Amino acid sequence: MSTPPALADTIRTYETPEGVRLRLRLAGPVVRACAWAIDLVIRLLLYALVVGIFAFFGGVGTALMLISFFLLEWFYPVVFEISGGATPGKRAMGLVVIHDNGTPIALPSSLIRNLLRGADFLPLLYAAGLLSMLVSRDFQRLGDLAAGTLVVYREREPERAELPRAVSVRPPVALSVGEQRELIEFAERSARLSPGRQVELAELLRGITGKQGDAAVCELHSYAQWLTRGR
Repeated sequence: MSTPPALADTIRTYETPEGVRLRLRLAGPVVRACAWAIDLVIRLLLYALVVGIFAFFGGVGTALMLISFFLLEWFYPVVFEISGGATPGKRAMGLVVIHDNGTPIALPSSLIRNLLRGADFLPLLYAAGLLSMLVSRDFQRLGDLAAGTLVVYREREPERAELPRAVSVRPPVALSVGEQRELIEFAERSARLSPGRQVELAELLRGITGKQGDAAVCELHSYAQWLTRGR
């Protein structure tokens, strides 16, 4: 039996020098075009504002208007990318620009990728950039290839579960980072565990809590409260 063709993989994995594996979800042409359209609307509004401000200052106003147009066209994305990794359009679409090794984008890379938008635009309507993205394994336009950057989906911070209500109590012994994490995870998962299973797990630490049954569960909840919120 022949194996069905694999779906296009848009996940890229990168391992940092510290051994941390990063999973990067690449953004394709459609979502990036939507982000570009949002940024275009914002820039048009800014252009209109600039015209409204400088239109009544004669020749000086015209010169300031042209300078403002230049800065908006070429440095609007740079300012947002180096300050937060994404323009308002990309942020609205849940995207962020990073280096191809997973690190946040820096000023030189942002300048390169945005100044090369002129090459991506050729011969018309970003045709070169679109073609580059379609043939690139990582959906990189020409500016991304030159700057070594990727556009990926921004990972959302996972929402932590509410801890059970309990009086904050400091653990009687020093706990390692791993032990602290496991204790907090136990408290967060308690609502999904049966009472019997909670007691069974809590009594594994009877040597620390000195308690049994529901009292042991409550004691661990109190430790978790102290570890996450302090006294």
